[in-house]
Amino acid sequence: MRALGFDGVREPGDFYGPALALGSADVTLWELAAAYHALATGGLWSSLRLAPAEPGPPPRRVYSPAAAFVVSDALADRESRSATFGLENALATSFWTAVKTGTSKDMRDNWCVGYSRRYTVAVWVGNFSGEPMRNVSGVTGAAPAWLELMTFLHDGVPSTAPVPPPGVRQVPVSFSAATEAPRMEWFVEGTEPTGSNGPPASTMPRIVWPVSGTVIAIDPDIPVTRQRVSFEARGAGDVRWRLDGLTLGPGAEHLLWPLRPGRHTLQLVDEHDRVHDAVAFEVRGRTASP
Repeated sequence: MRALGFDGVREPGDFYGPALALGSADVTLWELAAAYHALATGGLWSSLRLAPAEPGPPPRRVYSPAAAFVVSDALADRESRSATFGLENALATSFWTAVKTGTSKDMRDNWCVGYSRRYTVAVWVGNFSGEPMRNVSGVTGAAPAWLELMTFLHDGVPSTAPVPPPGVRQVPVSFSAATEAPRMEWFVEGTEPTGSNGPPASTMPRIVWPVSGTVIAIDPDIPVTRQRVSFEARGAGDVRWRLDGLTLGPGAEHLLWPLRPGRHTLQLVDEHDRVHDAVAFEVRGRTASP
């Protein structure tokens, strides 16, 4: 993050804990735009300027071209976003773009940052007082403005997908129990999977997900009706799912459970009501859809 110009980030990283991966550090829109621009340029970071003639230091490499390409490919995956937002949404452009939204805690503000082959656009929406906004998230607040700006900038200006650089490889990926459809994915060479992704076979009924102690947050950026947690088990041929005392279905099936705030106990029980495995997890947040 230091190499990307986030000068306000505190050290050491333990100050933030694991939440740093979710964006808990305070950053500016200026810093965020420069960081995404580094992805747009294949891993080269440079300080932003207010005028073309303004002097600045030479660009420096932060990511390898291969790593930047893989991240850009993920952020440009319109089909993967469709499960949450549908194919037509405020992030869908008729030309190639890579984009990400974000919403802060309590909906104080939201962001949308993305880039094409020519432009990087970063949008912030919020109250200067820091007062929360009611039911306004990144995809409903900042994203429509981002889309309008990008569409204006690309009026008659094409943007095609980047050419894969050396050091990446596209391979087929598949998932156990058809949790996701098989597809082709890009990887940095040496990191690609070698087989089906999923839990190993076992004769003992065990809950694979969620693990005990998991805390799940309701995402304010996604309609609650489209948010689920997957209950997954292995060796569960003759047991069934039971959540908070209520039977849900056969343990051999991966269930998609609608999020409900509170503390929950999930069990695998057999026909004699014996518990073979149990986990406790918590769901936090509100269930009101944006």
